[in-house]
Amino acid sequence: MALVLRFAARSDVGKVRAKNDDSGYVGRYLAVVADGMGGHVGGDVASASTVLDLVHLDVSDTPNAETVLPDEIQAANHVLNELVNANPKLSGMGTTVTALLLANDRLQMAHIGDSRAYRLKNGVFEQISKDHTFVQRLVDEGRLRPEDAELHPHKNVLMRVLGDSDASPELDVEQYPVEVGERWMLCSDGLNAVVPDSITEQIMRGTASLQETVDDLVETTLSHGSPDNVTIIVFEVADDSDALPEAAVPERIEPAPDTGQITIAREGDLEASAALIRHDMAQRAHVLVGAAQLATVAGQIPVVTQRSAEKRAAAFLTHKAPVIETGTGDHRSPSQQPSARWLMPAFLGLTALILASVLWFGYVWTQTQYFVGSYDNKVAIFKGVSQDLGPIKLSHVDTVTDIPLDALPEYTRQRIESSLAARDLAHAQTIVNELLITAKQKCPVVAPSEPGTQPTQPALPAYCLEATQ
Repeated sequence: MALVLRFAARSDVGKVRAKNDDSGYVGRYLAVVADGMGGHVGGDVASASTVLDLVHLDVSDTPNAETVLPDEIQAANHVLNELVNANPKLSGMGTTVTALLLANDRLQMAHIGDSRAYRLKNGVFEQISKDHTFVQRLVDEGRLRPEDAELHPHKNVLMRVLGDSDASPELDVEQYPVEVGERWMLCSDGLNAVVPDSITEQIMRGTASLQETVDDLVETTLSHGSPDNVTIIVFEVADDSDALPEAAVPERIEPAPDTGQITIAREGDLEASAALIRHDMAQRAHVLVGAAQLATVAGQIPVVTQRSAEKRAAAFLTHKAPVIETGTGDHRSPSQQPSARWLMPAFLGLTALILASVLWFGYVWTQTQYFVGSYDNKVAIFKGVSQDLGPIKLSHVDTVTDIPLDALPEYTRQRIESSLAARDLAHAQTIVNELLITAKQKCPVVAPSEPGTQPTQPALPAYCLEATQ
């Protein structure tokens, strides 16, 4: 029996905040809530980009299901770091992430921060995730009673979060076997900050539909003042043969981006990236809420999601885009559209051409370089660089001198055998003249011979007779 999720979701800015820093997504196999750090400029950017970077996991046959979710969240964290490096104004931004991925008969969970996951199963309602807050640490260490936690002045201080503060944040990673009929809720802390768990449980148990559950929870939060954004996702595990989830595939299907749009998206254009993301998500039933939904509709996709666009473009290029019935009788995936059939050969050909050009210009550059080395146990000047590229020689002998390596001190000989780089040919010749002076220090002194007599000492080596410049 194949399992899927039936779901509903809603997000609200609340009654105090000027903008919504929460983002949420839920589909047939994936649910994720992210609460951006609202005290920073980029809270909405952090939550939206992280959620949009994960939505491609909402498929029925996710490879490496036990590890892919934390791996993708770590990758999203790396991209957030890159964004901060590119724009220092976003320094300090971050986001919580609580995500659940349905794979066969198990839910894979990855969690960081203080957004929460609750489960209602076999009549038991309980919090599944653990808050990564300063107060929770005090409770875990026995230094604070749980009933006093809500009154602590530092209850909202996060100890772990996704963002530019940690290159490899520690995630809570768990998996849970699932049964048809069990319900889960994901929420940002805008809910539990003002609504007691007892009221949340009452609503989870007493509402007839998932959408009613979500609406009641948000309205209850607003009635309690809602000083923060609030985002709620509720889903129920169901048999795939049951009716479609309550949020069905949108009636309006986003047209498949053409070849030009895919190329532009890969280069980082925001509107093209938004079109590609919208098309990708329109292929399946889902609900997108909060900052991520606003960014997608408005086309203001943060630059951080360029990698998401690249993933989607890669899916088009490798013919992995899902097939969907559009109601027009056309059941082709985007990768099967005639306009894209030539894209892969063209892309590979262009890549090969660029690589060949880079290699050629690199080789030409090496032939403008010089170094002093050894050849046949003598000092020589070489043209090129001392490294080789596999079977390709990147240097050749320009000039071989008469200076034997044996005539030089051990240290100097080792340096020559390792090669001495020169700025140009004139500099290489200067190095050789200096080596000649060093070698001549070992030349024997020849006493002058008497007129009319033959010299009694052996002939000197050629380098001893050379004049130095």
